Amino acid sequence: MSDAAPQHNRDDPANRHAASTRCEALESGGSVPGLSRAAFTLQRFGTRAVESPLPVVIAVPHAGRAYPPDTFSTLRHGEAAAHRLEDRFIDMVGRSAAAACGASLLVAHMPRALIDLNRDVGDIDSGMFAGPPPARQGDVPGMPRQQPRAGRGLGLFPRRLSGMGELWRDPLTAEEAERRIACVHRPYHAALQAELVRLRDMHGHAILIDLHSMPSLRGQGDEGGASHVVGDRFGASCASALSAAAMDLLTRAYAQPAYNRPYAGGYVLDRHGRPRRDIHALQLEVDRALYLTGAGAPCADGIAAQARIVTDLAHLLSVVLAGRGAGSSWGLADAAE
Repeated sequence: MSDAAPQHNRDDPANRHAASTRCEALESGGSVPGLSRAAFTLQRFGTRAVESPLPVVIAVPHAGRAYPPDTFSTLRHGEAAAHRLEDRFIDMVGRSAAAACGASLLVAHMPRALIDLNRDVGDIDSGMFAGPPPARQGDVPGMPRQQPRAGRGLGLFPRRLSGMGELWRDPLTAEEAERRIACVHRPYHAALQAELVRLRDMHGHAILIDLHSMPSLRGQGDEGGASHVVGDRFGASCASALSAAAMDLLTRAYAQPAYNRPYAGGYVLDRHGRPRRDIHALQLEVDRALYLTGAGAPCADGIAAQARIVTDLAHLLSVVLAGRGAGSSWGLADAAE
């Protein structure tokens, strides 16, 4: 399956203007085991005069489609299982938004089926391994310990899916697990941290929008009508005013947002959200039905509509954060690290 970057319509006047005024720096890092390609790419958009005009990183950890050749044959349910684990084509929303607003864009190409970048490296199901699992990796200093999710089948290496059961035909080896951690997980998070620090040092603060997509929540409990979910680890990963602003914008954009339920964010926010150090992190989940066709293909109008929302969100969060001043405790009463 092709993982080519989406092509922009150069006949659109807005895109012609963007092409004439924006420059783009591209970096890549890590490696996908079994493929000769990078595990992620980092792009910086800006005007010719100003690099990184916004202190924002849009990160997409779960849309990777760079599958090594034997992946589908080793999955009990083939491509169907792999695609269910993807935040399918949400990277197209992130790319369009970053280009429009001048945010940095970090996109993982390694599929979530092979390693989940929103999980702690210690969140491993030992039952997946033919022999001993990998040795427990060191924790990141100052980061709270997460509740493990491997027991529910969705740890660092996904094992089970509801309605499908066990995903893999064969057990994993510790050597392969350690290779994925070293080639993908560590360099991805190092790149994200470095970019957030770079923007913080440039602007006085930085904001991470961790972009995901979700199955439709229609008819599911209190969040049954939610089209978007804003997560901030229940106030720990960003200033409360940023979450409030995000909820307000989504409501005004004719969306139906929910806050921290059923998705409050995970390892990415725990690791990188440091509001008292002027680095703030939000997770945004988008209903896939808003930008995919019934067959799971990207819908141009839906991609454009969701990209406009993410663009407006990046601008608004930047304005709100700039208004409080770097180093201030404003809005941080509930943001204990």
